[in-house]
Amino acid sequence: MATIKKKALIIGAGTGGYPCAIRLGQLGVDAMLVEKDKPGGVCLNVGCIPSKALISATKLFHKAQHATEMGLSFSSPTVDMVKMQAWKAGIVKKLTGGVATLVKGAGTQFVTATAEFLGPKQVRLRYADGKPDDIVEAEHVVIATGSLPIEIPGFKVDNKRVLDSTSALDLAAAPKRMVCIGGGIIGLELGQTFQRVGTQLVVLEGLSRILNGVDGECADVVARQIKKDGGQIFTNAKAVGWEERNGEAVVKAEIDGKVQEFVTDVILVAVGRRPVTKGFGLEKTGVKVSERGFIPVDQRQQTNVPGIYAVGDVCGQPMLAHKASHEGEVLAEVIAGKKTINDARQIPNVVFTEPEIASSGLTKEEAEAQGRTVNVGKFPFSVLGRAMAIGETAGFVKVITDAADDRILGVHIVGPEASDLISEAGLAIEMGAFAEDVALTVHPHPTLSEALMEAAKHALGEAIHIANPRKKAH
Repeated sequence: MATIKKKALIIGAGTGGYPCAIRLGQLGVDAMLVEKDKPGGVCLNVGCIPSKALISATKLFHKAQHATEMGLSFSSPTVDMVKMQAWKAGIVKKLTGGVATLVKGAGTQFVTATAEFLGPKQVRLRYADGKPDDIVEAEHVVIATGSLPIEIPGFKVDNKRVLDSTSALDLAAAPKRMVCIGGGIIGLELGQTFQRVGTQLVVLEGLSRILNGVDGECADVVARQIKKDGGQIFTNAKAVGWEERNGEAVVKAEIDGKVQEFVTDVILVAVGRRPVTKGFGLEKTGVKVSERGFIPVDQRQQTNVPGIYAVGDVCGQPMLAHKASHEGEVLAEVIAGKKTINDARQIPNVVFTEPEIASSGLTKEEAEAQGRTVNVGKFPFSVLGRAMAIGETAGFVKVITDAADDRILGVHIVGPEASDLISEAGLAIEMGAFAEDVALTVHPHPTLSEALMEAAKHALGEAIHIANPRKKAH
């Protein structure tokens, strides 16, 4: 076995690892990126990108079916899932191929191999093509191994009847019926994707409401849409098992103390994800791991072992691609000797449901739990000209401000293009902006972004196109 010496070694080429590798190359650090599978990780291969491709396609199908109010009519649209899957795969291939090119172009070595720790700074690389193993000794080692779907007792994923998020993205036909175990982000995004093309959806959520952790009023709008489209939502529901009966799957669930059965064609298990911190010798490094398998890190992404770092899902919530990328870039600068820390004030969260939900900063409840008195500004899309013009009026923009000085603490959007609208809110919170800053920024008309301006004015008691909750003294 040959021994290779590197300044930095990154294990995992997902959305945490590959930006770290690219930035290290830009900074002139001699680095190697190791990935056992395809570059891009969960996000590009079996997560963010393929799911949003299917979401976009099925939204277009759904819109075509409901455009008569605009005076538009079409012959009955049809869905070719095989062709849609091929289109989705093309997008994934293009993006994942681009990752390797970008890494190499930045000057970082990219290697396809399985990595295993032999010690804190020593890693064995095993190649699938039969090439002899290598040993890499690095001054800095980055763990960016990502996460996997959680399985639950009684619902072993077989990719036929019982699906996880990965296999659900590869269905060659929309099932007639789907029971989704878990009313969180992944479950509802995928559940609504198939619901839009005719699947009868049943959601079983163990907690008292869907989308726990998201602003409750925003979640309610999505719940109403699921029901409007013919779906059913059961909360406080514990799925206890399933059986094959007469060529159908029958799911058993305890709901409010009673067992109910649901006949379905497929079962989607979407109860969350777990970090990948086992199976590659991490225990040989002395790195501490929490009870739930996450790796604690400081503001420089440093673990308890000097020279070993972690980024992305393995570090804990929120398990988001853009969080991982930010951490990877921060860490690259740390390794390069810069005085950089991860001090982001906010990490935006987006839920690609129908309608979309996007959040930045604190909810009203979180702010009040910190002892703050808050004002809430809210502007509905139902009275916004642009929303009416595109026929998407469900939802609102909510702005949470500190009553002491009107500083913006949080913004929550449910409605059309929420995923794009939230970036302005993220910038405002990151810069420590006040409600006046957004209210006095002239927004173009007619646009969806005006709703954020109006919500900021509403928090000040100065909204023009909606009644105000209070009047601000001047």
